[in-house]
Amino acid sequence: MPKMHAFTLSVGIKKTLALYIFQAKKTNMKFFIDTANLNEIQEAYDLGVLDGVTTNPSLMAKEGIAGEANVKAHYKAICDIVDDNVSAEVIATDFDGMIKEGKELAKIDDKIVVKIPMIKDGVKAIKYFTAEGIRTNCTLVFSAGQALLAAKAGASYVSPFIGRLDDISYDGLQLIEQIVGIYDNYGYMTEVLAASIRHTMHLIQCAEIGADVATCPLKVITSLLNHPLTDKGLAQFLADHAKANG
Repeated sequence: MPKMHAFTLSVGIKKTLALYIFQAKKTNMKFFIDTANLNEIQEAYDLGVLDGVTTNPSLMAKEGIAGEANVKAHYKAICDIVDDNVSAEVIATDFDGMIKEGKELAKIDDKIVVKIPMIKDGVKAIKYFTAEGIRTNCTLVFSAGQALLAAKAGASYVSPFIGRLDDISYDGLQLIEQIVGIYDNYGYMTEVLAASIRHTMHLIQCAEIGADVATCPLKVITSLLNHPLTDKGLAQFLADHAKANG
């Protein structure tokens, strides 16, 4: 009997600790900008709401950044703008290649988070980097099972692509809700980073569901500013001021 009591107490303590850790994690939703454009990153940073940046090979190519040295220099330029959390993606798809590239990316700046694809060797690489104290972002996640594997391997972030799921008639927001629920159950420290966000309603709904991070284009963030009644009210205030002051 004493042994059973001790076991029950131990489980209770673990659950309480997990809840405390989870509540501490949920203090603030982070906004990342999904781009490699330095001007857009600077504009988002100047707005005062930017917590990080996500990039990928496609975004680098869009900005005309090519060659290993140029790519690394561009990542450094991004790190010089923001305070933290710059996801830099590996190109390799084998374990040894990902480890080599990831180590090189991590050397660029302490703000770098190594972005790893959700594949078998990717999960192994996440486990390796976690043991080395290097943060990771598991990308191209499209199922709760994939998200669970990433969390168990110790990923810092997991990136479900909700817009791409919507494109194939699957509810991407439902996946975010499912992952958040699973992580809540067990107190995983992996943060849910909602990616492939296409519009403001995506972002707001991710906030309602409890996603830790939303990464999106600059226009989605700035669109949060817009409301016709704000414009109408401001126009009225200015007109009344002009009328009263001649």
